[in-house]
Amino acid sequence: MKQLHLLFICISLVLTSCNDSLSTASNNAISVSFTDAESETALDGRLLLMLSKDNEVEPRFQINSGLGTQLIYGMNVNQMEPGQATPFDSEAFGYPIAQLSEVPPGDYWVQALLHVYETFDLATGHTVKLPMDNGEGQQWNRSPGNLYSSPVKITVTDKGIGNLDLLLDQKIPPIEEPEDTEWIKHIKIKSEKLSEFWGRDMYLGAHVLLPKGFEEHPEARYPLMIFHGHFPDDFGGFRTQPPDPNLEPEYSARFGVEGYNIIQQQEAYDFYKRWNEPDFPRFLIIEIQHPTPYYDDSYAVNSASQGPYGDAITYELIPHIEKEFRGMGEGWSRFLYGGSTGGWEALAVQVKYPEEYNGCFAACPDPIDFRAYCLTDIYEDQNAYFYESDFINLEVPSHRDYLGQIQGTVRGNNHLELVLGDKSRSGQQWDIWEATYSPQGEDGYPQRLWDKMTGDIDHTVAEYWKEN
Repeated sequence: MKQLHLLFICISLVLTSCNDSLSTASNNAISVSFTDAESETALDGRLLLMLSKDNEVEPRFQINSGLGTQLIYGMNVNQMEPGQATPFDSEAFGYPIAQLSEVPPGDYWVQALLHVYETFDLATGHTVKLPMDNGEGQQWNRSPGNLYSSPVKITVTDKGIGNLDLLLDQKIPPIEEPEDTEWIKHIKIKSEKLSEFWGRDMYLGAHVLLPKGFEEHPEARYPLMIFHGHFPDDFGGFRTQPPDPNLEPEYSARFGVEGYNIIQQQEAYDFYKRWNEPDFPRFLIIEIQHPTPYYDDSYAVNSASQGPYGDAITYELIPHIEKEFRGMGEGWSRFLYGGSTGGWEALAVQVKYPEEYNGCFAACPDPIDFRAYCLTDIYEDQNAYFYESDFINLEVPSHRDYLGQIQGTVRGNNHLELVLGDKSRSGQQWDIWEATYSPQGEDGYPQRLWDKMTGDIDHTVAEYWKEN
């Protein structure tokens, strides 16, 4: 009888445990959907779920690799149908808290976003799904055509987030092209080289600053200054009017300067005045638009996963600009400049096309020697996330503020990228380096330099980087 009594107790405990588990599971059911008003066809992409402690701005604008970031989780979706609720994976990887089940109790603003992927049939024989740039320079939270929900306030309890249905009822609108002015012109061309590689029409663009007297001297021909850098939505740093006297000063956290926006306007106006001085040299300046499905620019070189961007810019775009705007059209009449990403590009383009350009000015370039890939030696180090030690797990920093205080780590940066997109599809810094330097994998995407979760370095890929 006592044994029978114990059996009933055990069965009761098991059933109670099962009920609790079912209750917990149902209490964390998150679904996301959109209607045919947003898209009449099924969509592929990266489905992102964001939680923020405040609603000063939408959660999609509060995600970053710094100390002020809010929470984000990501999963792939294939053929997400209009009108069909898609369960959000409760085990989806997140940043900076890895699991949804670990989100602390409290009030949050929640938002979902679908970063839409398109299908590319590459000349290499691979088929890949990637986010096409839509004029924004590969910004997942601003890319036209992406769907998102209005933020809603929820309360997370000890039992979890609770049941939540999110409707992607907003679509990011198209971006208007900048208009030509007296001084600045805009061009876009179809690249035959890139179109062949990507299996669809691909375009390159540029913003062109004309020299003083361009219209008055139709016989004149000009040397060409090529500014390399991140995606420019228009020609920057040139302003024909004095700074706005009513402009409210804004603080720049990046530079630690109050009123940086006023400084920018003043410098842009000063440049305009110098540009018009009688003895100032006359030449063309261009800023290039060459975003790829991997980043806001291509790094201006040929690569296994992105195709022949170096050749396309040098042999298609540059000659077209020189023909249309009366450039001299000779290698000796062109020079390159840029900083950070643009600094690396200026150096790389000069090295790879020595006869097509006549020098470069490179400021603070991205890593040019991978023995110092930021703080990692990819040939000798075993792990990119932690310093080598028998007993101490000390993370490798990735960013410091102007006082030297650490603001982020290599591990944190890469984990955020992994949330935003697997297979180097985040559109962020570490992933574009792989898309530029890595061999193409069997699946058509760039091979990883290191394991994105652990940081363990693949030295076979590192050797490929040395030559590419």
